[in-house]
Amino acid sequence: MNMAEGGERTNVVVIGGGIGGSLVAKTLQNEANVSLIDEKEFFEITWASLRSMVEPSFAKRSVISHSEYLPHAKIITSAAVDITETDVLTSQGSRVPYDYLVVATGHTQRGASTKTEKISQYQAEYEKIKAADSILIVGGGPTGVELAAEIAADFPAKKVTLVHRGSRLLEFVGESASKKALNWLTLKKVEVILGQSVDVNSASDGVYKTSGGETIVADCHFICIGTPFGSAWLKETILKDSLDSRGRLMVDSNLRIKGHTNIFAIGDITDIPELKQGYLAQEHAKVAAKSITLSIKGVEDDHKLAVYKPATKALAIVSLGRKEAVAQFPCLSIAGRVPGMIKSGDLFVGKTRKGLGLQPDV
Repeated sequence: MNMAEGGERTNVVVIGGGIGGSLVAKTLQNEANVSLIDEKEFFEITWASLRSMVEPSFAKRSVISHSEYLPHAKIITSAAVDITETDVLTSQGSRVPYDYLVVATGHTQRGASTKTEKISQYQAEYEKIKAADSILIVGGGPTGVELAAEIAADFPAKKVTLVHRGSRLLEFVGESASKKALNWLTLKKVEVILGQSVDVNSASDGVYKTSGGETIVADCHFICIGTPFGSAWLKETILKDSLDSRGRLMVDSNLRIKGHTNIFAIGDITDIPELKQGYLAQEHAKVAAKSITLSIKGVEDDHKLAVYKPATKALAIVSLGRKEAVAQFPCLSIAGRVPGMIKSGDLFVGKTRKGLGLQPDV
């Protein structure tokens, strides 16, 4: 499988241009004929997206056209709809042949397809926040907590209410880190309602009812709950038997999809037992790219391929505005300025841009 027929360069197809897929395509673009299939023309540094809602100009650095970092790859702006043993079929009807395939479709995303559209969406969300006196946020995971914190830090006069159906915020980290996030939000006058949900569709004239019968008045709302894995379409493909009961692709230690030697999966869509985090998707991307590079060079011994070791210890930093954060390290959790110095100022945007071979500042 090391060379395409006739000595031509190997075809590598990457489906999904998120944090993992973009890095695989960037890493391999000089080693093979790389095609990136993505519904949108850009890659977004997802952990910076909430800052862009309170500071739209931030998106100019965190939303990056695929063409900026993939000068030597083919970019196909379309959804993938089928996978055969030799090709990927797109919704536009084109067949893209592959020798190696990387599936990196993460979670379902809907919305803008161009960078300009995405930046103007952030502008609209910023205007919505600016015009509102009271804001409801539904969901107390990292997205909901970071958005509440961004608004509380930049617009302290606004009344922010966060409703979460779980018994504590940030359930993916330890209780101590959860409490620190709750304390920070409470100090900033964010009202946090736990153990309840809200049906935003049943709201009338800015009045929302919670499942516990409480009434919340808000000028606008933001839904910050998880979206499904981007794998429903795979049930009609050759990978249908490689999905687990939750819709995740089962992979081996080389990140190859079980039952296939030349098809890899990376990022949130995999069944790797670890937290679904962006920096881990980047680690997956490095392992998959290395294994493909070795295979292209003719390495046939599986033991010589790159191996991925799951991150068993939780490591997470949740930004709380521009200067503070709560961090979960393997043995302790801390809140305040120190973890804030690690992440909250630039949100790793400069570092991520540099990793894609781009200028850290634009």
